[in-house]
Amino acid sequence: MTDKYVYEFSEGDASMKNLLGGKGANLAEMTGLGMPVPQGFTITTEACTQYYADGEQINDAIQAEILTYVGKLEGMTGKKFGDLDNPLLVSVRSGARASMPGMMDTILNLGMNDEVAARFAEKTNNPRFAYDSYRRFIQMYSDVVMEVGKSYFEKLIDEMKEERGVKLDTELTAEDLKELAEKFKAQYKDKVGTDFPSDPVEQLFGAIKAVFRSWDNPRAVYYRRMNDIPGSWGTAVNVQSMVFGNTGDTSGTGVAFSRNPATGEAGLFGEFLMNAQGEDVVAGIRTPETIDQLKDENPAVYAQFADIVSSLENHYADMQDMEFTIEDGKLFMLQTRNGKRTAAAAFKIACDLVDEGKITPEKAVAMIDPKQIDALLHPQFDGAELKAATPIGKGLPASPGAACGKVSFTAEDAAARGKTGEPVILVRLETTPEDIEGMHHSQGILTARGGMTSHAAVVARGMGTCCVSGLGDVTFAADGKSFSLGGQTFTENDWLSLDGSTGNVYGQQIATVPAEIGGYFGRIMEWADQYRTMNVRTNADTPADARQAREFGAEGIGLCRTEHMFFETDRIAAIREMIVSKTVEQREAALAKLLPMQRGDFEGIYEAMEGFPVTIRLLDPPLHEFLPTDEDDIVALAADMNISVDELKNVIASLHEFNPMMGHRGCRLDVTYPEIGAMQTRAIIEAAINVQKAHPEWKIVPEIMIPLVGEVKELAFVKKIITDTADAIIADSDVALEYKVGTMIEIPRAAITADEIAKEAEFFSFGTNDLTQMTFGFSRDDAGKFLDAYYDKKIYENDPFARLDQDGVGKLVKTAVELGKSTRPDIKLGICGEHGGDPSSIEFCQKVGLNYVSCSPFRVPIARLAAAQSALNNK
Repeated sequence: MTDKYVYEFSEGDASMKNLLGGKGANLAEMTGLGMPVPQGFTITTEACTQYYADGEQINDAIQAEILTYVGKLEGMTGKKFGDLDNPLLVSVRSGARASMPGMMDTILNLGMNDEVAARFAEKTNNPRFAYDSYRRFIQMYSDVVMEVGKSYFEKLIDEMKEERGVKLDTELTAEDLKELAEKFKAQYKDKVGTDFPSDPVEQLFGAIKAVFRSWDNPRAVYYRRMNDIPGSWGTAVNVQSMVFGNTGDTSGTGVAFSRNPATGEAGLFGEFLMNAQGEDVVAGIRTPETIDQLKDENPAVYAQFADIVSSLENHYADMQDMEFTIEDGKLFMLQTRNGKRTAAAAFKIACDLVDEGKITPEKAVAMIDPKQIDALLHPQFDGAELKAATPIGKGLPASPGAACGKVSFTAEDAAARGKTGEPVILVRLETTPEDIEGMHHSQGILTARGGMTSHAAVVARGMGTCCVSGLGDVTFAADGKSFSLGGQTFTENDWLSLDGSTGNVYGQQIATVPAEIGGYFGRIMEWADQYRTMNVRTNADTPADARQAREFGAEGIGLCRTEHMFFETDRIAAIREMIVSKTVEQREAALAKLLPMQRGDFEGIYEAMEGFPVTIRLLDPPLHEFLPTDEDDIVALAADMNISVDELKNVIASLHEFNPMMGHRGCRLDVTYPEIGAMQTRAIIEAAINVQKAHPEWKIVPEIMIPLVGEVKELAFVKKIITDTADAIIADSDVALEYKVGTMIEIPRAAITADEIAKEAEFFSFGTNDLTQMTFGFSRDDAGKFLDAYYDKKIYENDPFARLDQDGVGKLVKTAVELGKSTRPDIKLGICGEHGGDPSSIEFCQKVGLNYVSCSPFRVPIARLAAAQSALNNK
């Protein structure tokens, strides 16, 4: 156990991010740079971890250390907790080592009570400010610490504004706010059962515990799962002496970026409000002014702020996201961090920073989150349809892209519908951190309130989700189940289209077209390709998918699933005929009908891949998947096959398996029916010969992959079918074609006997979807039904089918790599499961020495960038 859990800002620096969290480390760094930072201290991430280890209690030693640092802060500021003449008021903020915007909770004005508020009003000669600060504190403390919802307090404010005949909070008088504070305390007592705490020390420890607790609230856990943030990191707590932006018209608060987070354009971008506290800007309750207007409001503060912004960006060599407060004309910096930005902005900023000489191309590649690329590659609105459409409203273009979906009014509804694949637009007055899951499953987000730095805007940009915010013309019905805009009324079954690049909203469905990627994206990807050492292939089953993947930079196909070609109308009849055949001759006759179709498919794929390697997997799924289940379809198939309905039903029944994913499939089909493997080999080899003849400049080397092998003799048996067939065809042709035979490692037994398997296999491709399924004993189709319980109980932090389980499944992969190389040092090694497009899994593949990763076409650029970052990290 460490003996130091608390650090003054002056004791830390940016290198201590893991211990002090991002916010604490940056406050310490700004303090060291001599910037105007209100004094304070940071309670470390280790204290949070210890809090959970101690059964969610702050132990006596840590409490004593915190109180020592409260004493030091009192000494530095000349103010004292609870003192009526000079009270110390603090803010309590969270700060994890990874930025989690909107995920964690903040409390301002801590240290106030009735006596302090009254004296504060008298001493500052500003009773309105004193009681505004007090009512805010009661509201935040009740919400964050005691979990009494904000809505109870918002209702009281709205009622009072209505009674007084005013629209804005700022129009309420000191007496109104004093009365509001009393009503808030009564609400607290009603909901909690005790009086609101008046002791500042009790308040402080309540707030610190709340920040620690918030590390594990559902929205934080969900955000961590989305962003690969381990639960063991914990959050730090920053206790900082208050500065006030709500003392009157010479005070204010704001949020600003050193570059535009939506476009990447250089220059100050942000918003501020005079006579406000920090939460007001992001909550969207009042419409903020742009940062440029601060130049008119207070030229000296603007100039000082612009100078600090420039210094911070140069110091961190990255776009900064800053919070500031002006108290009676004096500027204070409350935070700086590397700013969240859209994908398009990320690429522009990285290239601009290189061109400005601030960073190297290596740093540019390293600073972009690969997952962000997704947002660049997905569709935009069709130009012709967009031209013909008329906007029904225009809000702020908070996060670019195009989104079209059906209206959803709650985060829960959006999540439920989005999970089924239904396109959803989440429409809210404003979003809150509790909405994170619904936002994640929405195509787009529309809010009536909030600026460009509101919760909706910041979180949507981070997720690459289209967002239009601050559309004040939206009017919600009293029951919250419909809204009016542009003379139309919308319910949850109506279509809505959002243009996050212009802020336009359309009351109709608008078609989308593929995105065009260029300039900055191309430069970054060019640099990435220079640094990466792993190849990136694609999983593609059609020429169209293969062409798309090539456009995105795929260097071959790592998985072509031949069964996907059999489900088309003109083919399914032949495959069904093969399945119900009773003799080898009947099966061969049915397969002969499929041969030209398969050969044509493979020719198209070889053509699309332009001589890059193509790995084709032999038939993998159980045969029952190709047979009908509907009575009418069974009757029709029986007639086509010229057999009785009963006979066909007997065949279907005979193919039924209790666990088909572990049944008669993969290489087991070729052991039972060698003629299937022979036909597929013929199609693969003949197609390769034909394309090689047409393109002598290419070198076509088919890679034939045998799935689901668990025993070397099984592999040898199927390999002989392939080599006998292929060698005979090549011998009869005038093309000296080379080909390779390998296997998919997806059964644990294959991984631990990989030295034997490698005697027959020229390459391994890790099928981590099935390897995960077999290692965990989970069905990947059913695990989603119970995995949430595992996340809640902290048994797992991530879905093992989405992110490679490095401790278990990864150990099998590593073992297979080492054993395979011991037998065949030049064996080619790749991964073709879904994990091939996951950045953290790619990092693992780099470490264990795979030659390539393979993923779906749209994830190819993600994998290229992640592979480059992995190579740089493992230099």
